[in-house]
Amino acid sequence: QVQLVESGGGLVQAGGSLRLSCAASGRTSSTYTMDWFRQAPGKGREFVAAISWSGSSTYYADSVKGRFTISRDKAKNTVYLQMNSLKPEDTAVYYCAVDKVPYGTPDDWGQGTQVTVSS
Repeated sequence: QVQLVESGGGLVQAGGSLRLSCAASGRTSSTYTMDWFRQAPGKGREFVAAISWSGSSTYYADSVKGRFTISRDKAKNTVYLQMNSLKPEDTAVYYCAVDKVPYGTPDDWGQGTQVTVSS
């Protein structure tokens, strides 16, 4: 099992920026891909971004493309989500996840970090 701990959430005004971090520990592997998902109040969990272990491949939801950037520091076993030009509709709990089958269904999840964007 992989343990994931997110941090970096908070309250920000529309147009502002935040950087989320996700530290992984436990049985990590060089084949795992990492994801960010989010869940807004009253809505289902939705995909935000994914990154390969090497960091060479990234994928984004259309709703965040051009505003969010996913990256990883392999030496620190940490994945980041840089969020710029934030909008009130980005308000959600953000979750980090690991896919043991690359880009498959997430196997392990973090506890989530709240991001609130005020208008």
